[in-house]
Amino acid sequence: MTRANGCDHCPGSHTGTRPCLASATPKARSWLLIEHPGPWPERIEHLPAGPVGDAVRAAQEAGVRPQLIRRPRRRRRTPPLQVYAGHSAEDDVWLEGRELADHGELAELDLQALAAGERLGFGEPVHDPVFLVCTHGRRNACCARTGAPLARHLAGSFDPFVWETTHVGGDRYAANLLCLPHAIYYGDLGPQEATAAAKAYLKGQVSTVRLRGRAGLPEPAQAAEHFVRDHSRVFEIGAVTVESLTGRSPYEAVVRANRNRYRVIFESGQAADPCGPECHENLRTYFVRDITLLNEAALV
Repeated sequence: MTRANGCDHCPGSHTGTRPCLASATPKARSWLLIEHPGPWPERIEHLPAGPVGDAVRAAQEAGVRPQLIRRPRRRRRTPPLQVYAGHSAEDDVWLEGRELADHGELAELDLQALAAGERLGFGEPVHDPVFLVCTHGRRNACCARTGAPLARHLAGSFDPFVWETTHVGGDRYAANLLCLPHAIYYGDLGPQEATAAAKAYLKGQVSTVRLRGRAGLPEPAQAAEHFVRDHSRVFEIGAVTVESLTGRSPYEAVVRANRNRYRVIFESGQAADPCGPECHENLRTYFVRDITLLNEAALV
């Protein structure tokens, strides 16, 4: 991910000084998505008192990540209104969906159970992906400028999976795409890269082009996973796991990719500013120094 994100900018080995960015990805594991036509305030917790604002604040207090969502081009202002609840831990990924006759039904949600990863039975199991594109212009103008056209583009091929959403983090890397339920983040996307990411996800894979990482993992772990995916060409979502992470720049990680394990040595640095000083976003990046294939005996 040499520029903002995306290893298409650094073909070949990641050894040397080529950077890999894992950018302040939210550490959420549990999600609450609420259809809301807008306007969206700069911070959704500043919504006025009422079923939606109260649910957003209660979710944040419980440790659940709330997102407001709406369809590209068509914004429903009257019921039915879609709600999703889900969990994105590596070993327990699920999503439930329900159309509400009234936002007041949000009060039925057990947010403490959702934060703990418990399946709620609040809605029907959702087996299709949910693609969220940040278009939260009041939070950052770049998200509306780049995100809204991207959401419309994706909806042309992947409707009804595509929704616009509020802030997902990493505004410097707009347009941002979040793929649920696995909570895989992409940034700095154009139409071609976003289409490739969506197609990969539908096949149960990750594209390393403009990949930011998976929510819930520390940034260095996201970087280590990305380096190994790009090096090993293993793209299945569940096939790569960071087994250990030690040190503090330089870091050392042991990463499993299918039956192979790799030792990755890498360090943090600063990336070039892709957007401008007004965004006030994290510009930390990671540079891999060495990737070594380990055999089982070497880890005993």
